[in-house]
Amino acid sequence: MYVLVPDDPVFFAKFESLEEPLLRHLYRLHSGGQDSDDERIIADAYDSWVQVLLKLPLWSDWHTGGFAAPTPAPASAPAPVGPPGYVLHGARGEQLTSLYPIEVTAVELGHLKACLDLFAVLDRARPVLPGQVRAEAAAGEPEGDHGMTDAFRRVLKVLLLPPPQRLLMLLRRSALAHPSGSVTLPVEQEGEYRRFCEDVVTILSAGDTFAYSSHRSLYF
Repeated sequence: MYVLVPDDPVFFAKFESLEEPLLRHLYRLHSGGQDSDDERIIADAYDSWVQVLLKLPLWSDWHTGGFAAPTPAPASAPAPVGPPGYVLHGARGEQLTSLYPIEVTAVELGHLKACLDLFAVLDRARPVLPGQVRAEAAAGEPEGDHGMTDAFRRVLKVLLLPPPQRLLMLLRRSALAHPSGSVTLPVEQEGEYRRFCEDVVTILSAGDTFAYSSHRSLYF
C-alpha cells in the first residue's frame, strides 16, 4: 500500500526519536537471557522501523545536515532507497511542502502497531506521578518513556492516514516522470493537499498551541 509522507522536520524528528527506546528495550530484554514474546515484538518493530526509515523522503539529507535537524542513521541501515527530492507548487505558483508517496507493507505497519500496543500496556502498568517524566528525563532514567509512546502513536497515525487517491495518483505519476523536477497541483488537488496536511499537523502537534501554530506555518 502507498501512503503520503510529508517532507516535515516535525514528523521526521518524532519518527527518528523512536530508535533509541526501541533498541534500549530490546537490549534490556535480550540481556535477560530468555526469549520472550515482548522481545520478538520489539525486534520485529525495529526491523520495520528501519525499513520505513529507508523510504522516508530525503532522510539521507537530514543525516548529512542538509536540513535543520540532522539525525544519525541506524548502524544496521543499508544505502538509502527513498525518493529523490522534487519541488511542489500550488495552483498559483507558491511553493508547498512536498508530499512523497512511499510504499509500506501491512506487515511493517502491523509490527509497529503491535509494539505500540505493548508500550501502551507497559505505560499503564507504570503509573506516572506529577513531575516524574521531567525528573526521569533530566536524570537520564530509561523509564522516562511515556512521551515516547505518545510520539509513537502520532507517527503511526500519520502512516495510517488515508491519502486522497487522486492526489496520491498524481504524485506517484509525477515521481516516475519527473523524480527531481517540479510539480504543480491543479486547484482541486491542492484543496485535497491542504486538507491532508491539516490532518498531519493536527495528528503530530495537537495539544500544544504554540507547537501546533509553529508546525502549521510550515505548510500554510
